Amino acid sequence: MSRALTIYPAIDLRGGHAVRLERGDPSRETRYDADPVARARAFVAEGARALHVVDLDGAFGTGENQTALRAICAAAGVPVQTGGGIRTADDVAARFEAGAHTVVIGTLLVEKPDEARAIAERWGERIVAGIDARGDRVATRGWLTESAVSRDDLLRTVAGWGVRRVVYTEIARDGMGAGYDIAALAHVASLAPLRVTASGGARTLDDLLALRDGTPENVDAAIAGRALYEGTLRLADAVAALR
Repeated sequence: MSRALTIYPAIDLRGGHAVRLERGDPSRETRYDADPVARARAFVAEGARALHVVDLDGAFGTGENQTALRAICAAAGVPVQTGGGIRTADDVAARFEAGAHTVVIGTLLVEKPDEARAIAERWGERIVAGIDARGDRVATRGWLTESAVSRDDLLRTVAGWGVRRVVYTEIARDGMGAGYDIAALAHVASLAPLRVTASGGARTLDDLLALRDGTPENVDAAIAGRALYEGTLRLADAVAALR
């Protein structure tokens, strides 16, 4: 019996528009939608059971997209997971107040671990750890800063805080359509009793099937972005195949 994989279509917000970046590089942006709410509704109509919304302006420290997030949460009718630019407990509370179901914290894990731990303990399973890595090194602040923190150490640390899910991104593959780094994801999934959402690299349905078939059972979700916008992956097909 093949296991299910939940697909999170990604809506990356910059200046109120839905965009995609290559490897997180703000100078390599493709703009898709002036109306991210319509995009959210379309994803749900195609079968999305959850959405992944990233505030890129927040991640880069250039502003925020709270209004767009609030509108997406109000319109979607499915759980919305959001990240990007979460620097304080107040930022987390504001995302929940806007209607988000879960909040992804990344930079905080590295820069203010005590604060990150307090957030994880306060909100429990509604907090997801976002670990973005180049190899075994974690990157922060919209991937613009490379830290000395080891990916593996950080995974074990957040599991010790009681975090139950991690979104893991292999930065070299994000937005490139080169498939997932199956070996890295299998390794990450083996380190701690965490559920893992794979991010970065999906181009076709075959990439998602390879992810499902090549990783442990706790890799149970995947984020897809550019492939959905450019039509190399049809959401309805992916949902049906991975149900």
